[in-house]
Amino acid sequence: MKTNIGVFFGGRSTEHEISVISASQAMHAINRDRFDVTPIYITKQGEWYSGDALLDVANYRHIDTLLAKCEKVYMRPVYGDYNVYKVKKPFFGSDVLAKLDVVIPVLHGSNGEDGIFEGVLETIGIPYAGCNTISSANGMDKITMKMILQANDIPVVDYVWMTDKEWFAKRDDIIAKIENKIGYPVIVKPANLGSSVGISRAKDREELIEAIATAEKYSTRIIVEDMVENLQEINCSVLGDCDEYQMSVLEEPIKTGDFLSYEDKYMGGSKGAKGMQASQKRIPAELPQDETERIKFLAGETFRVLSCHGVSRVDVIVDAKTRDIYVNEINTIPGSLSFYLWEATGISFEQLMERLVALAIKRKREQSHKTVSYDQNIFALGGGTKGVKK
Repeated sequence: MKTNIGVFFGGRSTEHEISVISASQAMHAINRDRFDVTPIYITKQGEWYSGDALLDVANYRHIDTLLAKCEKVYMRPVYGDYNVYKVKKPFFGSDVLAKLDVVIPVLHGSNGEDGIFEGVLETIGIPYAGCNTISSANGMDKITMKMILQANDIPVVDYVWMTDKEWFAKRDDIIAKIENKIGYPVIVKPANLGSSVGISRAKDREELIEAIATAEKYSTRIIVEDMVENLQEINCSVLGDCDEYQMSVLEEPIKTGDFLSYEDKYMGGSKGAKGMQASQKRIPAELPQDETERIKFLAGETFRVLSCHGVSRVDVIVDAKTRDIYVNEINTIPGSLSFYLWEATGISFEQLMERLVALAIKRKREQSHKTVSYDQNIFALGGGTKGVKK
């Protein structure tokens, strides 16, 4: 029997449409002679659907029509139950739509890439590719990510962070801290979003206030970073787990402004969005050999210290004047799964998907050897049940 791969995508995220594109690319790359594929689309309202109509990205132009052709489904939060169930139970026959063997999440941004969905999968116990709950959460949140990187001597730009409530309560103090520690210009970002959503540049106090007002619409946590004005942005993908991994060739995305915009990343300068591979870029990036090796090393170290798994993309900043290199962020479920970087490295998209399945199964096998509970029942030991302090 073929291994059945459940590919989850869409989701309650500002990166919903990009997730659909990435998942469509991934599903079409899977070798159907070896694997079956069950697509599971999560709507912007959080409902789950499955059906063959989900495989054609053109069908997403009319969502209502698409969903009418699909089955509304769910999974039970029961450990060991890998079934996908139909919401509308048939009068006759089983309500099981499919049994999954492994899951590949292709959910970008909040409520999918941040550990929330990964926690659901861990509750069920099903093998899945990609970062676990804690590494997903740390990788998604730009504040905790930078704290961990700094603690492991991985260079990041200077930054100040705050919550939205702190901003409204201590605005003057926070502005003074930003101006004293960083100075202008700065980049203001929601702490837990990707795809350049909610990001603004500020060259003075007035623009800083406006930029924070934009960022707090998207997140309760906000980060203000020193802006490297003469920057070169370089990306490197990493594949494997935190104990055994490899780095891809480097790419240099071509931006049209001060930083890579949503349009730069996904529209490729045209109206036909095709995911990250549509963006303008140089592959391989034109860099001196020592800088290439340094960036690959930092990408691998970022992947390692965050305990990542599967395929990620690490974005770095090179100061064009000083040639200093800083890790900007990690994308634990990168757009298009960075397949174009792996193709340039010598690994086809089909092989990439097979590697992700193998990594998921390997991790599940290794976890099965760990102790998660004790067979002994303390309630059967006698001596009262007034509490463990006795």
